[in-house]
Amino acid sequence: MKKILYVSSECMPFAATGGLGDVIGSLPEAVREYMGDGSDIRVVLPLYENVSSQWRSQMKEEAVFTVRLGWRNQYCGVLSLEKNGVTYYFVDNEYYFKRAELYGHWDDGERFAFFSMAAVQMLSEINYFPDIIHANDWQSALSVVYYDLFFKELKGYENIKTVFTVHNIEYQGKFCMESLNELFSVPWKYAGLLEWEGSMNLMKAAIVSCDRLTTVSPTYAKEILTPEYGAGLEGILCENSYKLCGILNGIDTELYDPHNDEIIAKKYMWRSISAKKIDKTSLQRELSLPERDVPVFAIITRLVSAKGMDLVRAAAHMMLYKNDVQLVMVGNGEKEYEDFFRWLEEAYPEKVKALVTYDRALSRRVYAASDFFIMPSKSEPCGIAQMIASRYGSVPIVRETGGLSDTIKDYSEDGKVVSGNGLTFSQYSPKALYKQIERAVALYGDQKKIRSLQQRVMKIDFSWAMSAEEYADLYDNL
Repeated sequence: MKKILYVSSECMPFAATGGLGDVIGSLPEAVREYMGDGSDIRVVLPLYENVSSQWRSQMKEEAVFTVRLGWRNQYCGVLSLEKNGVTYYFVDNEYYFKRAELYGHWDDGERFAFFSMAAVQMLSEINYFPDIIHANDWQSALSVVYYDLFFKELKGYENIKTVFTVHNIEYQGKFCMESLNELFSVPWKYAGLLEWEGSMNLMKAAIVSCDRLTTVSPTYAKEILTPEYGAGLEGILCENSYKLCGILNGIDTELYDPHNDEIIAKKYMWRSISAKKIDKTSLQRELSLPERDVPVFAIITRLVSAKGMDLVRAAAHMMLYKNDVQLVMVGNGEKEYEDFFRWLEEAYPEKVKALVTYDRALSRRVYAASDFFIMPSKSEPCGIAQMIASRYGSVPIVRETGGLSDTIKDYSEDGKVVSGNGLTFSQYSPKALYKQIERAVALYGDQKKIRSLQQRVMKIDFSWAMSAEEYADLYDNL
């Protein structure tokens, strides 16, 4: 029996802030489905305060033990539940995890060092030793490092292999070296493993320590080997490129399914694409926008520069002043962009609605109502928003980078030959973005053509099926 343990700081539907939660909420179940009954797939994550009573009521206690971290001996409880054939473990410690937000605390380094140590130590406590430990991003990077330094020669741990996935190389887990032993329990003789450019770098240490290294799209795997995208780690990545590969993310096609989505105003599928107009009218009414048959553009994102918000800011006035369109934005992030979208709504009250929030249900209504989805990222490891938008028939407008290049191809017509599933551009400039917006407006003017394109994008398979097969092959090779 093949045994895989995923270690992650978030997982849908229990606790999530973005794409990582979506991935870990879908990938283990997809791998379990692909591998079949001859597999034992499990996930471990922190028991955050916002894990709902719906899930807590299903949990059972598996173990209680002490985790030593530096000079501290900390309580650790492990609870579990099963969902769709996958076992989920929850690491309980209220001092670290009974907080309103998952991240953004002064002691995040210590919190996730505790989680990583607990995730590896619990294996002997519950007598479960996987074939593979698969850690994800900096918050669980130390599980790979701790295994390599302290556990791999212990009874039961000897044959475990490790996989580390970089979901976004911009977030590396950097901390001061002075806390190496006191907070992170790493003896100074191993300082060279964690040190990078004068700081402790948890992602760098996991890259060096793991048996295989993955990232979330083939193009991004190539990009992060360059100074433009490597965020300072391109050197260490090039040294470890022999164990690096890119496997494209998928989406949960049952959760994101306009044919069965109870949250949207009118359910539809690609054959009944005209029903999207009902969703558009419903959203316009909900948001107090004029109920008009104009192209609706959506932006659903974290408001940060890496998502191309500076391009949107530079192109928005021309877009709204010169065209009869509406723009709906859902997202939060950096204050300068939050303030910009609030100002834009004030400047164009009948054309813009700025919803400065993180709201998954609202986002699905916006996907369903919109005709086009703007995602002009400066860098994009994979991106799932463009796949969700496609699922709902909202034509993606994307910059050709990372996973956007792998998932969205430029739409073109040559007689009866039609190719592509979105509108794309390569140059990182407001002019290049605006050109595609103009192109979208022109497409909308031909209702037969835009409906055909929307149907086309809805039929693209962005499920986890192919990616699950690639991960299964990776595990088999290890």
